[in-house]
Amino acid sequence: MAEAVVELLERAARREAPLEELRALRLAVQAVPPTALRARLSDDHLGALFALLNVNDREQVAACVSILERLLQALDPVYVIQNLREELQKGLFHPDDSVKILTISQVGRIVENSDAVTEILNSPELLRQIINCIGGEKIAVAKEAIQSLSRIAQTQDGLEALFVSSLLSDLKNVMATSDVVRYRVYELIVEISSVSADSLNYCANSGLISELIGELTGDDVLVRATCIEMVTSLAHTPHGRQYLAQQGVIDKISNIILGAESDPFSSFYLPGFVKFFGNLAVVDSPQQICERYPVFVEKVFEMAESHDPTMIGVAVDTLGILGSNVEGKQVLQKNRNRFQKLLNRIGHQAKNAPTELRLRCLDAISSLLYLPPEQQTEDLLRMTESWFTSLSSQPLELFRSISTQPFPDLHCGALRVFTAIANQPWAQKLMLNSPGFVEYIVDRSVEPDKASKDAKYELVKALVNSKTIAEIFGNQYYLRLRAYLQEGPYYVKAVSTTAVEGAE
Repeated sequence: MAEAVVELLERAARREAPLEELRALRLAVQAVPPTALRARLSDDHLGALFALLNVNDREQVAACVSILERLLQALDPVYVIQNLREELQKGLFHPDDSVKILTISQVGRIVENSDAVTEILNSPELLRQIINCIGGEKIAVAKEAIQSLSRIAQTQDGLEALFVSSLLSDLKNVMATSDVVRYRVYELIVEISSVSADSLNYCANSGLISELIGELTGDDVLVRATCIEMVTSLAHTPHGRQYLAQQGVIDKISNIILGAESDPFSSFYLPGFVKFFGNLAVVDSPQQICERYPVFVEKVFEMAESHDPTMIGVAVDTLGILGSNVEGKQVLQKNRNRFQKLLNRIGHQAKNAPTELRLRCLDAISSLLYLPPEQQTEDLLRMTESWFTSLSSQPLELFRSISTQPFPDLHCGALRVFTAIANQPWAQKLMLNSPGFVEYIVDRSVEPDKASKDAKYELVKALVNSKTIAEIFGNQYYLRLRAYLQEGPYYVKAVSTTAVEGAE
């Protein structure tokens, strides 16, 4: 097979390969391991394939791109940049986006190689054109360019090349193309900044982070909504949070939430700003964030109590994030009466709202009610039990009714609520005392699809692994649950048939 591939490559190099042979070559190179071709590939073969891209025939270009993708994988990145630099350069100017993506992805491979990356950094024209590709119409080309530039910035030399040279001007020039392209550059800057404090310093010194923050706190409400997502990404790292705090950005976001009352357009950006604090609370300390920025907690409660489904959804998500750890649960418990009324409202939404909001409510309830075994103090168990009973007059029946509906997403969402409380003694007693509930758990016939079977299995596993289950459920039920666990999620009981003499 390798011989046939080389023969076809020779014909291509002599420009004797018609489209049919290029199609055959595409199939052949897929069947031969790249390592088997490595020693037989020459500059002429590859140069010829790149030359065959210079036609106005989409099918021929597609065939050549597919062949090159496979062949270039077989080559050392150092070889690619040293011997095919000119071809890569031309590829970035090609009118067909698939050629640009092929070329940029090769640059991405090259910069991951410590020996080859220097060659790229010494090719400013190549880097300049990759930067220009961020401004391309096709998002796939822009994303590939962002990814490659992000990889280049993983090293000190790469950071120097991008931010302490004329390439920074190219980056700023491409931002002027349009709003969309400007946000793509911000996305790249945030991605690079997230790597380390050193990377963040280079990005900050370039002035581009200041521009992003300026837009975040500016007057354009739609721009705010876009920029807050990027700033939230930056806040995921400790050095990013420290930078935002030092620059007073977190205080500014808090003040904007405070002023949102009088802004008729606040619904555009408020969800993103609230999500920002929700994420900040989880990666930092929920108690510190909520104490320092009380406007955040107040706004979440207000949004959850509103009649706007968009606001309710964001508030419910944020409460789920906030209450995903014990410290966050305790913060919510400080607003006990108001929060318990809110839980009743969330329980109502889980039953009656449109499907998407119901799912978000179920996920938030699971997050709020889950307690790891090592954190199950009497106080916290009393708290989760009181939260559960606040959801509805008959909460176990509420979720059981949702779990029997013929919608897999809702069915699994309700099972996840049961799984969240399955290791808590008060919940086990409720389950045992609810007629038919344990039979429902071990009944495999009610799970119609793989996702449902997996969700039920997680519930059984949570019950079996609990230290109190054998004592509360009793031996008979405990052994049935253990058998279910051992048989696995997809077990089907064999049905024996008996042949009867004379039967048709």
